[in-house]
Amino acid sequence: MISMHEILEMSVAERILIMEKIWDSIDPTTVPLSEAHQNELDKRLVRYENGETSFFSWDVIKKELQSSK
Repeated sequence: MISMHEILEMSVAERILIMEKIWDSIDPTTVPLSEAHQNELDKRLVRYENGETSFFSWDVIKKELQSSK
C-alpha cells in the first residue's frame, strides 16, 4: 500500500491521476443516495413528467457557451 508521505511527494498531475482512478473504481450502485438527494430527484422527475421542465443536449450547451464568448 502506498503511504500518505509517498502521495504527497508526487506531482499534482500524478495525484490527480490517482484520484481519477480511485473515483472511476467506485461502483455507483454501491453508494446509496441520501434521502434528500432521492427526494430532489423525485421532484425533478415529476416536473419533467408534467412538462414543467426540459433538457438540453451537451452539444447545445457547448454551442451556446462558445457563442457567448
